[in-house]
Amino acid sequence: MRRLLVITRLLGLLLVAVVAVLPAAAAEVLQVRTASLLQVGDGNRTYTVQLACIDVEPAGESAAVDWLRQELPRRRRVNLRPVGRNDGQLLARVTPIGDEQDLSSGLVTAGLAADSCPTEPA
Repeated sequence: MRRLLVITRLLGLLLVAVVAVLPAAAAEVLQVRTASLLQVGDGNRTYTVQLACIDVEPAGESAAVDWLRQELPRRRRVNLRPVGRNDGQLLARVTPIGDEQDLSSGLVTAGLAADSCPTEPA
């Protein structure tokens, strides 16, 4: 009986060690919904993320969506930096893994959106 208890504890420790070294899963882009809304998943759930600090004109919506789809093919892994909530949706800076620039800044740089965040005084 004591031997079974020792083996069970060793197997439990082994399981904990294996789980501890697994890499953390980043969020993955599942769909570009609009020029400012993404559907993302993290393995356990899916949710809508609104890109922070951008304002896209209705006339530029299609071009902005095309740009985002080029930058974010399905299952592209991204880092999310939450900045708040808007209408029950996560508002975040979204940066594709391996890129330096977040998507909001990329849309502004490409001339497809305006920066809507107030600038901080220097």
